[in-house]
Amino acid sequence: MDAHWRDVARLAHALAGPSHGDDVAQQAWTRALAAYPGLTSTRNLRAWLLTITRNCAMDVHRAARRTVPVEKPGLLAEAPVTSAAADPRPELWAAVAGLPERQRAAIALKYVTDLDHRAIAHVLDTSPAMSRRLVSDGLATLRLTLPEESR
Repeated sequence: MDAHWRDVARLAHALAGPSHGDDVAQQAWTRALAAYPGLTSTRNLRAWLLTITRNCAMDVHRAARRTVPVEKPGLLAEAPVTSAAADPRPELWAAVAGLPERQRAAIALKYVTDLDHRAIAHVLDTSPAMSRRLVSDGLATLRLTLPEESR
């Protein structure tokens, strides 16, 4: 746990954003500790933990997309806006949140947890060539989306 807690926390924040990052990291550790006794191979424990973290972050994104039943249409309140102090670069987080899930995960694994493409491929269950492509495409989209001074 001591060797990987920073990577789990950083990936959780990168994938879920600053408002949900701590919850995702805590959920990932809870799931990992529950599954650890049944783990058959500890050869790549870091990738295993990061895969669990990515899955927890995806669950948060999926939960945000669920519909909420209301009595009358049009009565849903807007989502709360975070303060600038809590989110110093809202344009960056908005652009990252707009990426497809796999591109967002590949970029976070590459630049937040400093994994190589082989390890990224292992976490995302794809090939190293595809992990390179996901990172490249995600960065290209961010370059087009973000203003020059935010890059």
